[in-house]
Amino acid sequence: MATAPIEPPQRLVSSLSGDPESPVRKWLDALPTLVQQRLDAWDLTLERVHAPGGRSSLLALVRQQDGTPAALKFPVPGRVSAHEGAALEAWDGWGAVRLLRADDTSGALLLERLQGAVSLRSLPEAKALLEAAGTVRRLWVAPGAGHAFETLAGRTEEAVEALRTAGALAPAAGPLVDQALELRRALAEGSDEQFLLHGTFRQGKVLAGERSPWLAVGPSPVVGERAYDLAALVLDRFEDLMAGSGAAAAARRRVAKLADSLEVDRDRLRDWTLYRAVDTGVREVAVGERQRGELLLEFAAWL
Repeated sequence: MATAPIEPPQRLVSSLSGDPESPVRKWLDALPTLVQQRLDAWDLTLERVHAPGGRSSLLALVRQQDGTPAALKFPVPGRVSAHEGAALEAWDGWGAVRLLRADDTSGALLLERLQGAVSLRSLPEAKALLEAAGTVRRLWVAPGAGHAFETLAGRTEEAVEALRTAGALAPAAGPLVDQALELRRALAEGSDEQFLLHGTFRQGKVLAGERSPWLAVGPSPVVGERAYDLAALVLDRFEDLMAGSGAAAAARRRVAKLADSLEVDRDRLRDWTLYRAVDTGVREVAVGERQRGELLLEFAAWL
C-alpha cells in the first residue's frame, strides 16, 4: 500500500485546464484519492508514479498481490479515452499491451508492465518502420457487432470546424486547408472498410515488452479504413526525413512502401496523409508551434 501522498506529474498538471471549475481540473484535484482507492481495491503496491509521464494520463508502476509488476493508468476523462479499455479488451494482447483489469467508474486501467523507456523510436528508422508496420497490422480487426467505438466519418466530421478555425490563423495554408477539407469528405464516403484502428499510431506508442518484442499502447480507437491509421505512421519522424536530401521524393517513397507492404491503396494513403498533415499542421500553428506546423504543411504540399 502507498503511505506517502500521491502527486500527479507536473507535465500532466501543466497541460490541463487552469479553470478550477472545469471537470478536468476537478478530476485532477481528485486524482490522488482515485489512485489510492484503486490501489486498495485491487490490492496493489505502489512503486512510483511514472514521471515526467504524458499530458493525457497518469501512469503508476505497481505490484500485484503476487508480486507481478503492472502499470495502473488513469486517462484524462473524455471521449478520446472513453473506449481505450474496450479496444485493449478486443485485442486481448494481440499486438497491444494486455488489459488486466478495468474500473468503469474511475476509468482506471490495470495493464501489463512494458519497458516504458524503450519504444520503436530507439531503433534506426528503416527497422522502426518495419516493426511498426508489423505491429499495426495485428491491430486491424473487426470491431464486433454493436460496437460502441467512434467511427472515422464521425471523428473527422467533428474536426472540420476546428480545422477551418485553425486554418484561419495560417492564411498562407488556405489552399491546402481547402484541399484537406475536400479530401476528408471524399475519403470518409469512399471506403466501406470497417476495422478497429489504433487512432493515434506512431513509433512512440509501441513499447518493448517481455511477452512480445513490441506492443502498442495508448489507443484512441476509431472504426474505419486502415489507411487512416497508416497515415500517422507516414508522418512519424517526418522531421528526420525532411532533413535529408531529396526529402520530397523520400516522402512519396515512404507512402508507396508502407502502402504496398500492408496492401493499402497508395492513393488513399497519400490522401489521408495529406489530410492528417494539414490538420495537425494548422493546429500546431494555432497553438504557437509555428515552425513544426509549417514543416507539416510543407510535407503535405509534397504529397
